Amino acid sequence: MYKKILVPVDVYETGLADKALQHAQFLAKSASAEIHLLHVMPAFSAELTRGFISDARKMDEYMINNSKEKLAALVKKLNLPQEHVHIHVRSGNIRDEVIKLADELGAGAIIVGSRNPNIQTHLLGSEAASIVRYAHVPVFVIR
Repeated sequence: MYKKILVPVDVYETGLADKALQHAQFLAKSASAEIHLLHVMPAFSAELTRGFISDARKMDEYMINNSKEKLAALVKKLNLPQEHVHIHVRSGNIRDEVIKLADELGAGAIIVGSRNPNIQTHLLGSEAASIVRYAHVPVFVIR
């Protein structure tokens, strides 16, 4: 049914991703699908890095490599062939980058982890709600 499944994860809050990854793994096994893990880093502001551009580049490289290492650790937890799991690291707005990558990949579904609701987030976390609202493919929200 789904040949490519996109799972956005915050590598610094992997507890939120664990349940989403379990669901993605289940769907991937049943359909021989690929899982694409995506971590989106905040973009550096040009004003903040003025005068420190070489340091900003080093910091950006460090953050990308650190994110890839953490995503690779998540991949090892999955019970899928390594060639069926891909990692992506991007910077920018989370919603925009998730939707852009889903479109680029031709993803069949997005599986997103969400916190339990509270008075501030109502039904979904703000990022999950935004992805649901703007995505062009089905979005599973896992709590």
